[in-house]
Amino acid sequence: MADKIQKVKKPNAILLWYRATVGELRKVTWPTPREAWRLTKIVLIVLAAMSAVLGTLDWVFSKLITLLVS
Repeated sequence: MADKIQKVKKPNAILLWYRATVGELRKVTWPTPREAWRLTKIVLIVLAAMSAVLGTLDWVFSKLITLLVS
């Protein structure tokens, strides 16, 4: 009788992960191409502004340290 009992086969962990991932990706609201370009432009503008601010601060602090050391 023990020979007739079948084990319940568990799904592979990678298969479970894949199915869960695909299920979650179906719930995502993807941006339209127009929205994606608009958001990309905003990111690039913020990137350029922060680069300018940090570059200016670096220059100012390097000049201050040069004045203090020399």
